[in-house]
Amino acid sequence: MSALLTYSFARERGIAFQPGAEPLFLLREGADASGLAEAIRVAGVMAPVRTLAAGAYDRVLSEIYAASAIEGAGGAADDPDSLSRLIDDMPEAEDLLASDSEAPVIRLINGLVADAIRAGASDIHVEPFEDRVSVRFRLDGVLEERVSLPPHLAPSIVSRLKVMARLDIAERRVPQDGRVTLTLAGRGVDVRVSTLPSRHGERVVMRLLEKNSALMSIDALGMPERVRDGLRRALSQPNGIILVTGPTGSGKTTTLYAGLSELNDQTRNILTVEDPVEYAVDGIGQTQVNAKVGMTFAAGLRAILRQDPDIVMVGEIRDGETARIAVQASLTGHLVLSTVHTNSAAAAIARLKDMGIESYLLASTLSAVLAQRLVRRLCPHCREPYEASERERALAGVSGPMMLYAPRGCDACHQTGYSGRQGVYEIIEMDEALRSLIHDQAREADIARHAFRNGGGLFEAGLMLARSGETTLAEVLRVCREEGERDARI
Repeated sequence: MSALLTYSFARERGIAFQPGAEPLFLLREGADASGLAEAIRVAGVMAPVRTLAAGAYDRVLSEIYAASAIEGAGGAADDPDSLSRLIDDMPEAEDLLASDSEAPVIRLINGLVADAIRAGASDIHVEPFEDRVSVRFRLDGVLEERVSLPPHLAPSIVSRLKVMARLDIAERRVPQDGRVTLTLAGRGVDVRVSTLPSRHGERVVMRLLEKNSALMSIDALGMPERVRDGLRRALSQPNGIILVTGPTGSGKTTTLYAGLSELNDQTRNILTVEDPVEYAVDGIGQTQVNAKVGMTFAAGLRAILRQDPDIVMVGEIRDGETARIAVQASLTGHLVLSTVHTNSAAAAIARLKDMGIESYLLASTLSAVLAQRLVRRLCPHCREPYEASERERALAGVSGPMMLYAPRGCDACHQTGYSGRQGVYEIIEMDEALRSLIHDQAREADIARHAFRNGGGLFEAGLMLARSGETTLAEVLRVCREEGERDARI
């Protein structure tokens, strides 16, 4: 028993203890306060009591116990060396997997997953090398090595992860994909597991998706006013195609669901086909792609169109068949939302042409194309202003003096200098001139030049964030370098 009450006690009795510099006892509204005496005895401390509504109590409870979940895996939540102790406790024996759920390798994996979720990581990379097994977390879009394990642990760790994801543990020659659903302090976490054979064993990447993540509104995405208004205008159309483009992990699905949540007023039939279903939304029909049984994006989209939809969301347009069905759906009066993997908004138009969509169909069906990236946001507590160097001004395409900001690191941001991420956006809204350019098969550069003739390109949006202290110029160049070089030349 630790200074924290057990999770089951906090759930059943409605009494929780929140540690920290100013500890609190939390009481769920309507809970019997008679249990407070027992809670004080177990926690061993006197502290004020705050009463919370049921919903707020559940949210705070999840945060408290998610932060301390690593304790259940063998370490203390506030001890940065807890994972190191788990590693030190690993025996040298070859057979680390046992029927006992407390087998060392199982506790190690539980600790790694709990630590990743506590840190807010989006991915866990397990990478075997000749002299070690590197475990890296992707935090705010950047990989960071968390621990380095002895190389003899690799087979046991990979086998355990395969068992969790119901993969074939005997097959080591081909890639495999699976998934597992975990519960951490009441928070459902969907883990997508991907294995890949490599020289020194199988690499494993786990994508962590919180099943109960709250949907963001369009206003909360941090879009510039021009982009936000353009997206809303496109969403207000009765039909057409709205595309969101960008690399993997750039927040495309979050943007699509922000739009869908605004349209989800129970007067329209909204259906989606996704791989995987990342957000569970009440009032929206969501379909999971399953290629093994023939349920592809194209097959799912065809089936959806027989379900009398008003709005259709396709997780990704990957091939010509899906693109053609999406265009036909738009022509028959549906609003279609989807994503395409391209580097810019203008490149999405060229990509659809490469898939075999005729220019005249694109000109008549596209409503808007949004491109986005995610940059790390500077910690507001420790960022430091400085005068940009000559080279930085040249990279930014600025001739005069320019003030920028640099990360320093403090306790609030765990010495990283960054806290969270911020979207960078550009949007192409269709007008008659753009439709004519697309119809006449204009070059990508000509389409971009017309669309951003008054500014608003991806690099320009990122530069505004850098100058306002939201991020650094290095971050903007990291995610928009090609667009930055292009805009500087123009």
